[in-house]
Amino acid sequence: MIMRVTQNMMTNGILQHLSDGYGKIADLQNQLASGKKITRPSQDPVVATMGIAYRTDVSHVAQYQKNVTTAQKWLDSSDSALGQVNDVLQRVRELVTEASNDTYTADQRAAAGVEVDQLTRQLVTLGNTQIGGQYIFSGNDTATPLLSEDAGGTVTLTAKMTSPDVPIQVNDGVKISVNVDPGKVFTPSLFSDLNSLSTALKSSSSTSAGISGFLGTVDGHLDEVASAQADVGAKEDRVKMISNRLDSQKTMATNVMANNEDADYAQTIVDLNQQQNVYNAALSVGARIIQTSLVDFLK
Repeated sequence: MIMRVTQNMMTNGILQHLSDGYGKIADLQNQLASGKKITRPSQDPVVATMGIAYRTDVSHVAQYQKNVTTAQKWLDSSDSALGQVNDVLQRVRELVTEASNDTYTADQRAAAGVEVDQLTRQLVTLGNTQIGGQYIFSGNDTATPLLSEDAGGTVTLTAKMTSPDVPIQVNDGVKISVNVDPGKVFTPSLFSDLNSLSTALKSSSSTSAGISGFLGTVDGHLDEVASAQADVGAKEDRVKMISNRLDSQKTMATNVMANNEDADYAQTIVDLNQQQNVYNAALSVGARIIQTSLVDFLK
């Protein structure tokens, strides 16, 4: 059985093809204008679904990069503060060495004792170092200063920490404690020893030998600071490596996302020109066919 093709059927078919062709041209023009392969999921569900996954990956890495930045700030601040603690204790050591000299008078030793008191207050200030409103040496009790000093110069631990660690997640399954354990530097014995040193320096009955005995004590605290600095340095190196890795991950994820979503301008222009040529040809042929009717044949 041969299906009878009517003029109306031909006209509708041509109009449908022209509409489809115009739609393709519009899609290609949208690609050039937006720089994207699709502007709505229905145009290509596969590209849209993959795009969501790739965008999630990029966002995931970006969050870790923010965490790494926070970790670096904490570690940098801790390293700087520890460097200043080292400087303070080195000055205390110099005072002990000088005061151990038999040529030092009682007044000179007393003056050294007063300076030790000032240096102790500076250590309290360093122990209460903040970054972004958080006390970096207070363990997980970051809202509370680590140390307090009463009118008599007695230094006590203020923070009520339940853990000395402040972990930050810097990658999948990777957490780094970004703070210094306060129990390794700002120990009660540190301030007790400094108080004893001050008392000895101010005492008229102190001897050179008695003062020199504090050298080993100060050196012990300097060793504790050096150990903490080494720990911070190791963490800084690790965080830097993780940061570099995250940069590479973000670059790769961004490139994959771009390859999935971004339009190929050169190819899109070629496709648009080709589609416009096809559309123009179809429009020309369609116009001639639609204009032809039975009346034309009877003329």
